[in-house]
Amino acid sequence: MSSTQLSAVGVFGGTFDPIHYGHLRSALELCERLHLSQLRLMPCAVPSHRAMPHCSAQQRAAMVELAVKGESRLMYDGRELQRNGPSYTIDSLMELRSELGESVSLNLVMGCDAVLGINSWHRWEEILDWAHVLVIARPGWQLPEQGEVSQWLAQHALDEPHGLVEKASGSVYIEQLRPLAISSTEIRNLLASGQSVRYLMPEPVLDYIEEHGLYEIKKRERT
Repeated sequence: MSSTQLSAVGVFGGTFDPIHYGHLRSALELCERLHLSQLRLMPCAVPSHRAMPHCSAQQRAAMVELAVKGESRLMYDGRELQRNGPSYTIDSLMELRSELGESVSLNLVMGCDAVLGINSWHRWEEILDWAHVLVIARPGWQLPEQGEVSQWLAQHALDEPHGLVEKASGSVYIEQLRPLAISSTEIRNLLASGQSVRYLMPEPVLDYIEEHGLYEIKKRERT
């Protein structure tokens, strides 16, 4: 799909270490609820706000590609894995804006946990110059009620999602999605202890993990 055919594009970044159904279901629901033409899953190479991933960039990229195969609305975007140094979101948004043009709605997907610390991000004040921010409201998380981030959210908040396609950037919208209590940390721990992670992630991703012996996986009979 060329940029001339796109009306709204989402960008979902993360380490995806490994990718799982929690990531994928959230991505698909965002496409359907907010009428995104496309949502790009963008693994980061060197995260600037968390520990280094357990798997290499190439391995995480392969797992994301396997996970989205067959779903036309979801796609892998590997631009951050091709850079040296930390992965800065602002750089990716500027690149995407240049590629998509000025009229396409660009939407950065973030969890509530990430939003709480957005004011520590590199050039965070510029993010809305290039994109909207879609905040996934997760069970147990609360957005700040005071301080710099609270003021930023209040200043740019949208009440209705249709505003996301009326403008190319500049707003913050909060969306409550189906709660799926799946985490990459839990999956790594299960794999390392020899327990099954079937039905927590796509089967091709699990096949890849077993084939390459990732996450100190203990070999087991698969039934």
